[in-house]
Amino acid sequence: PRFSGCLLPVSESPAVNNAPKAFALLGPTASGKTALALELAARFPCEIISLDSALVYRGMDIGTAKPSEAELAAVPHHLIDIISPVEAYSAADFVRDCTRLVNEIHARQRLPLIVGGTMMYYRALSSGLNELPAADAAVRAQLQDEKNRYGLAHLYQRLQTLDPATAERLNANDSQRIERALEVLALTGRPLSEHFQAAGNKSALTLHALALIPADRSRLHRVINRRFAAMLEQGLADEVRALAQRYPELDGTYPAMRCVGYRQTWDCLFHGAPWDELPEKGAAATRQLAKRQLTWLRSLSADTVLDPYAATPTPAAADALQRFFGC
Repeated sequence: PRFSGCLLPVSESPAVNNAPKAFALLGPTASGKTALALELAARFPCEIISLDSALVYRGMDIGTAKPSEAELAAVPHHLIDIISPVEAYSAADFVRDCTRLVNEIHARQRLPLIVGGTMMYYRALSSGLNELPAADAAVRAQLQDEKNRYGLAHLYQRLQTLDPATAERLNANDSQRIERALEVLALTGRPLSEHFQAAGNKSALTLHALALIPADRSRLHRVINRRFAAMLEQGLADEVRALAQRYPELDGTYPAMRCVGYRQTWDCLFHGAPWDELPEKGAAATRQLAKRQLTWLRSLSADTVLDPYAATPTPAAADALQRFFGC
C-alpha cells in the first residue's frame, strides 16, 4: 500500500539544519537497485533522481541497462537522457542538478529518491565539491608525452605509488582520471585522495544512504555475466554502431565510450579487437567496476546496509525510508 502519510507540507518535512532530505539507494552494478527503487516508489510518493554517469546519455540504452519506457513512465525520473554522448557532464553538474531537483520534489510534497552507483557523484553530493586546480596545459602535455613514450600502465603504476587510495578506485585503463590525479598531485603536491578527505561534510542536503552489498559476490558476478550476454543479444553492437554514425566526432576517448561494455564493443567495431572475446571482456570490465563500487561502499559507513540476495530487501528498505522521512 502507498503511505499517504509521507505527503507532508514542505515546512514540516524534518531535516538536519533545515537542509532538505533525500534518500540515496546505492549499490554496485547489477545489484537490483532499479527494481528496488520501483518497489519503493509503488509504496511511497517518490521521484527518482538517477545517480548514474552513463544514464545521462541519450541513445545509450542497452549497455547502460536504462529503465524501460514503462518503468520511466511509472515513476517520475530525472537526470536520464539529458545530454548527447559527445557532451560532458561532471560531478559538479550532478551536485547542482540534484540539489535543485531535491528542492523541487519537496515543493511538490513528494520524496526524492537518489538511485545509482556512480560513487564519485555521491561523494561530491555528500561531502561537498573540492577546490581543485584548473587544468594546466604544460603538465598535461608532459603527462601525454610520458604516456606516449612508456604507456598508460607506467602512469598508473606511478599513481599506485604516490596515491594508492585514488589508484584503487580507478580502472587501470581510465586514462583521463589517472592523468587528472597525477596532474593534481603535480600542481598541489598533495594526492587527490587528500583533497577529497579535506573537503569535509559540506552537503546542502540531509542524506540517508542505503547500500546494497551482497555477501556472496559470486552471485553478483553470475548476474553480471548473464546481463552482459543479454545486452549483446539485444543489440549492443548495433547501438554503438548507430552512435558512431549519428555522431561522427565520437571516438573511444569520449567519456561516453569509456563506459564499461561500450569501450570493449567500440574496440571490436573500430580497433580490430576479436569479437569472440567481447562477452568475457565486457563482463570482466563490469565485474571490475562492481569491485570498485563495493570497495567504496564498504568505506562509506552507510546508514542502512542490506544484502540484495538475502530474501527481499524491500521491507527493510521501506522501513528505513519511512523512518528517515518521518512518515
